[in-house]
Amino acid sequence: MLTFKKLYAPLTLACVSMVLAGCGGRSGAEGKQPPGVPVAVYQIDTGSASYNDVYPATVIALNQVELRPEVSGYLVGIFFKDGQRVKKGMKLYSIDQQHYQAVYDQAVANLNTARSNLAKMQQDVDRYNELAKNDAIARQTLDHAVADLQSAKMQVAGLEASVKNVQTDLRYSVIHAPFDGTISFSQVKVGSSVSAGQTMLNTVSSDDPMAVDCAVDQKQIPRFAGMLGKNSGAGDTTFTIVLPDGSVYPEAGRLSVLDRAVDSQTGTIRVRVVFPNPRGVLKAGITCNLRVRSTSAASTVLFPFKAVVEQMGEYFVFVVNGEKVTQRRVDLGARINDLVVARGGLSPGDRIVVDGVQKLRDNVTVAVIPPQAK
Repeated sequence: MLTFKKLYAPLTLACVSMVLAGCGGRSGAEGKQPPGVPVAVYQIDTGSASYNDVYPATVIALNQVELRPEVSGYLVGIFFKDGQRVKKGMKLYSIDQQHYQAVYDQAVANLNTARSNLAKMQQDVDRYNELAKNDAIARQTLDHAVADLQSAKMQVAGLEASVKNVQTDLRYSVIHAPFDGTISFSQVKVGSSVSAGQTMLNTVSSDDPMAVDCAVDQKQIPRFAGMLGKNSGAGDTTFTIVLPDGSVYPEAGRLSVLDRAVDSQTGTIRVRVVFPNPRGVLKAGITCNLRVRSTSAASTVLFPFKAVVEQMGEYFVFVVNGEKVTQRRVDLGARINDLVVARGGLSPGDRIVVDGVQKLRDNVTVAVIPPQAK
């Protein structure tokens, strides 16, 4: 038993010493840690930048018309190939003209008969007037002749209008291209019965130039209004588009239209940029990205994109105020490599957290450390 006590006492003392030493070590380590979440910060400054703002857009035809017949009948001729480029006035479709030609010929014959009667009545009135000067004819006879002459004139005028009407129907039996463009697939075949104003024959759309429409935030109205009406010179790349395959369309565009009103539901306004299309690459309905070149002044606010926190479609950063951080909403612009343009929400001199944002929430105490020490 004595031997055990001699061995136990030194062992107990050693264990107590190790425990105390361990506690003292942890207490010292805790005393060296900074009071708060360690973060690295970036101080906001301004500078100049050149970048592209990107907007989802759609290619549309500047002019597009649905072809429908103005008269009814059977289709007897198609004079184009599907997808063919057509010239203004080119003959496209023909509707059976026999009925309209017969009606026209009858109307012309009736008009000629009425004109002949009118000429005869005019001669009678002229002769009666001469006789009346010598009191060689009853006044009533002259009055009746004059009345008949006026009636004949009105009949001729009515028949002339009728001829024009049936002539229009005859002309509408042949359908021509309304402008230069590309015609689509024919919706009818030869022999089909078509109805005036109802049957869809085809669609013709212009193809050079083409328009690209997109919606931009109403805050951008002054910027786009300043570019409206300015002609793009050679080499001007203010407006370019990226096609669905990722390639950049080689032709530059010019701003053509800024819509008359803002959409009250979305807070956006529609803009239209026109692009040359000499090779027919642009087709109506293509979805693309419109790039708007911006070369900003020295007042542009740029900061690291990694400082941004997204919450429910909105973007925030943590701004350091003394020893605490405040969450602040920012309006983001274009990204330039690892930086992003701040359109609103930040001012020169603001300090924002760029490392450690995942551990933060509003009004948390932080300890600023150099980025390399984190």
